[in-house]
Amino acid sequence: MEQITIQISDRRKARALRDFLKSLDYVEKITISNFKLPILTKSKNGDFFALAGIWGNRKISIDSVRQAVWK
Repeated sequence: MEQITIQISDRRKARALRDFLKSLDYVEKITISNFKLPILTKSKNGDFFALAGIWGNRKISIDSVRQAVWK
């Protein structure tokens, strides 16, 4: 099975693409993810720790990274 990742900035267009893909008989699964990361602004007092924990729910190890990169 092959997998394709597409990033779309417009939510309406993403839904339209999803509906189209659902109509194809060879598409097995469609997942739409909505990732919202904290927005950092440039300032003297920028909070370095504002992004702390963004990987908290991800199970990442050096072995999984190596497998993904060096196939």
